[in-house]
Amino acid sequence: MKLRGWGSVLVVALLSACAQLAPPEKKAAPIRINQDPYPSTYHRYPGALTVIRGATVFDGEGGKIEGGTVVLADGVIQAVGGADTPIPAGAYQIDGTGKYVTPGIIDVHSHLGDYPSPGTQSHSDGNEATGPVRAEVWAEHSVWPQDPGFSRALINGGVTALQVLPGSANLFGGRSVTLKNVPARTVQGMKFPGAPYGLKMACGENPKRVYGSKSQMPQTRMGNIALTRATWIKAQAYKRKWDKYNRDGGAMPERDIAMDTLAGVLAGQIIIHNHCYRADEMAIMLDVAKEFGYKVGTFHHAVEAYKIADLLAANGTCAAMWADWWGFKMEAYDGIKENIPLVDKAGACAIVHSDDSNGIQRLNQEAAKALADGRRMGLNLSDEHAWIWLSFNPAKALGIADKTGSLKAGKMADVVLWNANPFSTYARPERVWIDGALMYFSGNPRLRPVSDFELGQPGEGDVK
Repeated sequence: MKLRGWGSVLVVALLSACAQLAPPEKKAAPIRINQDPYPSTYHRYPGALTVIRGATVFDGEGGKIEGGTVVLADGVIQAVGGADTPIPAGAYQIDGTGKYVTPGIIDVHSHLGDYPSPGTQSHSDGNEATGPVRAEVWAEHSVWPQDPGFSRALINGGVTALQVLPGSANLFGGRSVTLKNVPARTVQGMKFPGAPYGLKMACGENPKRVYGSKSQMPQTRMGNIALTRATWIKAQAYKRKWDKYNRDGGAMPERDIAMDTLAGVLAGQIIIHNHCYRADEMAIMLDVAKEFGYKVGTFHHAVEAYKIADLLAANGTCAAMWADWWGFKMEAYDGIKENIPLVDKAGACAIVHSDDSNGIQRLNQEAAKALADGRRMGLNLSDEHAWIWLSFNPAKALGIADKTGSLKAGKMADVVLWNANPFSTYARPERVWIDGALMYFSGNPRLRPVSDFELGQPGEGDVK
């Protein structure tokens, strides 16, 4: 009996030791949500070592160089400086005397590709107007790369990058996409590498006008906010489920692609772009963002931004504005021409945007109008400072200012050579480079992007 007792103890001890030596059971790695299932396939077009000499340079961050030199090499800005800047051997040199060099213009609010030309109903793909909350749709899935508007923006407006947004019918309109303004067969071939996604939201008249009825919210502005808050509550609960799953494993929560986007916002991966005209509504949306732990990146249209410019500055929120487009509906009625310079003066991030296939071709002129209005009211604004409204601030709003938006060594060579001061009505882009590739030259008709759509259709007698 005694020996059997010791034997039992020995067996237990050996089994315990084996259990300690055995490797722990491995848990299956959680399946994580892929927030970028349609990645960019963009590759820069080939370029040549290029030097622009003797031009007036606006660096995009408020700096100016008279008789400056800009060196483009291997797709990036290699150097920016004065006349004594070294010129690499073998470089193609351009005399910029009497001309101006700037970073390419970036439009933060465009619907090119989603509302392409010609503007027919069959091309109307910007608003999924089937419900006030449509966060599951993505603008890139409507973009038609053959839209002639892309090349018009390039050759007439010097636009090298743009954000394409869903329309503003919905409180939650879906994801935006940032594009390089280059010809490509697919939208993925245009997608700006590494640019964060955006989420389009809307305030005010549009959602309540489109959806308001006796049986559906929202009918009112308070309905807009109530439904917005209720949606963020659902998004928080969804994110908590996935956070727990990613931390602890177990049964995978059910996927919801609308909530995927909203969870991405709450995680700081997706930037809010909020269509909002009135100052009071912008202030409310800033409070809603604080309630649910996200940040409003930019208010778009922002006709009354001048009334709360200090709040925008304090919250680090940009305002994308028109120079003088106002009064076409009640919430756009209290606009003033000094809106952009007043927001800038308050230390907030001021941006000139288009929201229009024609306006995108003249953003430099829109900025010139705002600049003149600011000066008339006594603000000391220089030309070189105003260029931040067109390149660096938009790049900041899109989360790509580390890559483009200013002429700094190491940044993408997205550059425009203008034939005159770009704030002149008569100025036109002479040459446009994207990642150092010459995409347009006014002196060479062959260097002008033309989409397949513009080439026409087979005529009588043509091979079918």
